[in-house]
Amino acid sequence: MQEAENGMGEALKKQATAPFSPFEWLLSLRYLRARRREGFISVIAGFSFVGIMLGVATLIIVMSVMNGFRIELLGKILGLNGHMMVRGYVSDISDFDERVASIRQVDGVTYVSPLVEGQVMASSANGGSGALVRGIREEDLKALGPVSGGILAGSLDGFDEGGGVAIGSRLARSLGLRLGDNVTLLSPRGAATPFGTAPRVRSYPIKAVFEVGMSEYDASFIFMPLADAQSYFKTGEGAVTAIEVKIENPDEVRDFILPVSQAAGPSLQVYTWQQLNQSFFSALQVERNVMFLILTLILLVASLNIVSGLIMLVKDKGRDIAVLRTMGASRGSVMRVFFITGASIGVSGTLAGFVLGLVFCLNIENLRQGLSNLLGTELFSPEIYFLSRLPAVVEPGEVMAVVGMSLFLSVVATLYPSWRAASLDPVEALRYE
Repeated sequence: MQEAENGMGEALKKQATAPFSPFEWLLSLRYLRARRREGFISVIAGFSFVGIMLGVATLIIVMSVMNGFRIELLGKILGLNGHMMVRGYVSDISDFDERVASIRQVDGVTYVSPLVEGQVMASSANGGSGALVRGIREEDLKALGPVSGGILAGSLDGFDEGGGVAIGSRLARSLGLRLGDNVTLLSPRGAATPFGTAPRVRSYPIKAVFEVGMSEYDASFIFMPLADAQSYFKTGEGAVTAIEVKIENPDEVRDFILPVSQAAGPSLQVYTWQQLNQSFFSALQVERNVMFLILTLILLVASLNIVSGLIMLVKDKGRDIAVLRTMGASRGSVMRVFFITGASIGVSGTLAGFVLGLVFCLNIENLRQGLSNLLGTELFSPEIYFLSRLPAVVEPGEVMAVVGMSLFLSVVATLYPSWRAASLDPVEALRYE
């Protein structure tokens, strides 16, 4: 009999000291279901859950939308412009055919195109607007997917034969021009006369109207055959103003500066897309980091709600804690009970926010269109945001970082209240009972 009692005692002792035992889980979940007189504690727990859920969901949505912005804008900008631009220091690039052939031999280079660029005033009977004329060969223009794949009217076939231009859709609409109409181009760099420099004015028929999906480009770009551009801007048949270069991976563009410079030859300067658009993408990165810090405060406030709720729960359950301690519960067991109670709120709120954020991101364009129709207004104007749709790209690494940060804050928030519960003296708690 004595041996049986000793064996039972040892078994109970092992069960009582086992961390995160079923007893601790049962008691923790019981504390989450507060009775009527503990309703205020339950309300705080509910607000904590909602706060963490909204914080995680908002962070995932905002970071995904800003990732989508960067990827879409980068795709539009680099789809129409090269990853690298080769220009002369003080003059145009002569003997460009030899330089283009030399650059094409560089490993990793996928596209090389000679260009003649210039600022002009494009006008018609209905008005005028500033524009960027880009002289380019037909084969190179067709290789630009955003342009060749976005032809709304006309065709690029026979573009090199001259006598016509391709114009952006928004520029065509602002000037009231259609396919076959003439657009008048005025350049300030004209012929020198005794009375000063006379502007150069010529008219060209519109052979194609394109739309790349980025309002800034659709409202300002005009493509002209290379030979016509050389004649219009007086560069000569053997010279261009720039050579455009594209590589396989735009993020590795710095590694190509030296080999492309050597292939292009002396007296030429190589610019990367990062240098040409540095201020724009730096502003996007700063905005992204600031938004992350601001929205993290939502998670911090929700974590503080967990702290306050648990402290009130510990104060309210002081007598229960004292009884548990006198019955043999260890300090670690009491601490784990309240740790599970607080962590359950954080974990469940994080998981709910994770699901809500992903569902929102996957349906964000449909939700935008629904809200626009409901409110009768355009919530995402292409003239302001440059893009015609609201992008959202979910990156698993960032999502896991948000979820991990939320779980970390939720766990840390439970440590002090749990330690305070474990430090409660049973004698003091039951002194006046």
